[in-house]
Amino acid sequence: MAMPSPTPPDLLDRIHPGARAQLKRHMLRAALACFNERGIAATTIEDILTRSEASVGNLYHHFGSKEGLVAALYFCALDDQSVLTEAAWTQARSARDGVAALVGGYVDWVSAQPEWARFMFQARSVVASGPQGAELKARNRQRARQWMAWFAEPERMQALQDWPAELFPSLVIGPAENYCRAWLSGRVKGVPHAHREVLIEAAWRSVAADAG
Repeated sequence: MAMPSPTPPDLLDRIHPGARAQLKRHMLRAALACFNERGIAATTIEDILTRSEASVGNLYHHFGSKEGLVAALYFCALDDQSVLTEAAWTQARSARDGVAALVGGYVDWVSAQPEWARFMFQARSVVASGPQGAELKARNRQRARQWMAWFAEPERMQALQDWPAELFPSLVIGPAENYCRAWLSGRVKGVPHAHREVLIEAAWRSVAADAG
């Protein structure tokens, strides 16, 4: 039976807490709404300023450019997603527990934060090809290294198929990510969290040395 979906604190209140960051949070929320309604390419600086009732000086002071604002939103979402995954990761012991932490954390986050997840899917290539692309690549590499170092512990490694390491993220997260995309686009109706255990089991069977 699936566990009830968690309800995390407001994402931006946690990532950028305090009264001094109130305007920054307000502008980020306005930008998120505009990007999800109009698309990133079609959204203008004027759209964001109108919705947030902020000045162009405020926007450039906090974010530097539209691309900087997109990247700021993306990294907020990435950081929040990482916190949820790492909360489960600290409890993991076996290789299967680690797979469950990765897949379960991802599915729980998308289910709880659909607007942010929808933005992340459209923003990934924009950030990767923009001024913050190097930072994104570095973050992704660091996270992948952390995962692989954890799974490289001998007892855990013995529980996994001896397949190329670069396949591991796609085999583990790929099916859950594909389903989440379908849900966010309306192609399927079931909330990802409702299929949490099935997605974890499918991911585990794809990499386990003995999935029987």
